[in-house]
Amino acid sequence: MKRLYITLLLLLTSSIVSESYAQAISERNCVFEKGMASYSTFRIPAIVRTKSNTLLAFAEARRNGVSDAGDIDLVVRRSEDGGKSWGDIIVVWNDADNTCGNPAPVVDRKSGRVILLMSWNRGDDKERAIMRRTSHDTRRVFICHSDNDGLSWSAPRQITTSVKPEEWAWYATGPCHAIQLQHKSHRGRIVVPCVHSLYDGKRTYYNAHLIYSDDCGESWKIGATLPGGNESTVVERADGSLMHNSRWQRGPAKYARHYTISEDGGATCGEVVRDASLIEPVCQGSIIGYSTKGKATNRLLFSNPASTKQRRNLTLRQSRNGGESWSEGVVIEKGASAYSDIAILPSKRVGVLFECGTKSPYERIDYCIIERKALR
Repeated sequence: MKRLYITLLLLLTSSIVSESYAQAISERNCVFEKGMASYSTFRIPAIVRTKSNTLLAFAEARRNGVSDAGDIDLVVRRSEDGGKSWGDIIVVWNDADNTCGNPAPVVDRKSGRVILLMSWNRGDDKERAIMRRTSHDTRRVFICHSDNDGLSWSAPRQITTSVKPEEWAWYATGPCHAIQLQHKSHRGRIVVPCVHSLYDGKRTYYNAHLIYSDDCGESWKIGATLPGGNESTVVERADGSLMHNSRWQRGPAKYARHYTISEDGGATCGEVVRDASLIEPVCQGSIIGYSTKGKATNRLLFSNPASTKQRRNLTLRQSRNGGESWSEGVVIEKGASAYSDIAILPSKRVGVLFECGTKSPYERIDYCIIERKALR
């Protein structure tokens, strides 16, 4: 009798969870999958909505395996119906056997131009060797753009000397969307979250940082550094301040996100704060302002694998006070899941692009739509 009661309870609970999930998520489909277009693996998603409401889903297309190094192309798929269907894979950058990745896209609201920052290294150079300066070459930073909603792209242009001092070794743009500021104090400025490493001869360590451009990507400056951070994400709040939120790499504190606040458009920042409510297993995450009009707002959304043990339980949380506190959120994927990015749709629904799989979080990159009513 007791066993029957437990079985019925589990069935009822499962039914409630399934119903809640269905109410929150109205659409889910696979955008990239292992083996597609002869690529072994797709990783590192980023997504933006263009001025004409086309969604662009970016990823690293890894030719020979899941490794972060090797023959990796940067690719994109387009959706003109809010993510219900996706066009063919478009190769943005293929540099023979080398590594092209870490997409950080942003849309210029005035012209509609899609600006994409990217990172490059030789395919035979691995991250650890680059960090210890024993590699053949180093990490380099590039930019390209599209003026036709991602159908075609300009040739990559290197900007390494503008954004990477000589003492920095490893470097990565994003990976996730960048932002264009809307508050009057720095309106039009493009701000990109990045990470670099330093090596003191004995140990290597990461720091997150920002770079910014006041002329639509023509020239760049190095902004604030978040010491101890790694892959990071940035959002503009209602008063024009920026919250720079980062994965953490140091000690027991690494199982929660850390952030700083910039009051001058990303040029400098305040103290580093640990946000114990945003737990994670040391992973990338994404933050965005929940506004369809592009205005700075204190209503924020944040996605990451909300677990301190494994990359799983991908969750979308909401803050109504500029990131001071967060909701329990909507669980998008209870199983294996890792990197993600967020786009706000015109209907105030939310699109999330994320890594997931049955046994490993690196089997697919899925897209889902979170209904507006789930975020009330």
